[in-house]
Amino acid sequence: MQALANGSPTVVPNGTRNEILGSPYIDNRWLLAKLVMSNKVPLAPVPLKYDVLNKRLLMRLVDRPKDSLQLDDRLLERFILQEPATGITPARERVFRRFTEADVPSQRTQFVEVLQEGKYTLLKQYIKVLRKAPTGAYTTGSRLDEVEDKVVYYVRRTDAKAVPVKLNLKQIENAVPELASTLRSTPGAKNAKTEAEWTAVFKTLNAHP
Repeated sequence: MQALANGSPTVVPNGTRNEILGSPYIDNRWLLAKLVMSNKVPLAPVPLKYDVLNKRLLMRLVDRPKDSLQLDDRLLERFILQEPATGITPARERVFRRFTEADVPSQRTQFVEVLQEGKYTLLKQYIKVLRKAPTGAYTTGSRLDEVEDKVVYYVRRTDAKAVPVKLNLKQIENAVPELASTLRSTPGAKNAKTEAEWTAVFKTLNAHP
């Protein structure tokens, strides 16, 4: 634990909170995660949640299951969530690493999901914003605060710059012009629409030198 935190971790009590619509987390489940540290210290997998809204990683305490431990993640390079199989999807690993290519300096220590890594890397940035509920005697509608979700996809080019893209052929060609001719000859690219389809396209693309 000391090697993991490398400092004074903070216990976050799981007490009563004001109700909100939505979730601050990437996944509401506690998922086992492999942690890759910059000091190369090997660590056993730990139950983890990534709180995007508050920009923190929480670990479940074995001896105090109602509490969470906020990790001092300054030495954390990446974490790999172990997502278990369901009735319709197989088990998979989800890799998150620092967004070192971000144009905004404050975002470079935040984590992005690596959908496909290679010569051209497909990244997924999760953004969550808390919208406060309106107040006042004549307020109508919901009086709950709401967490709004946004996702931005990026392609990391060979010049190490990450450019935002929409998941369609024309947008990616415009964002990464040097890929245009190659993409049109890559199986599945012309009709790809979903995240899974584009992840498969980039996997095929990166398989060729």
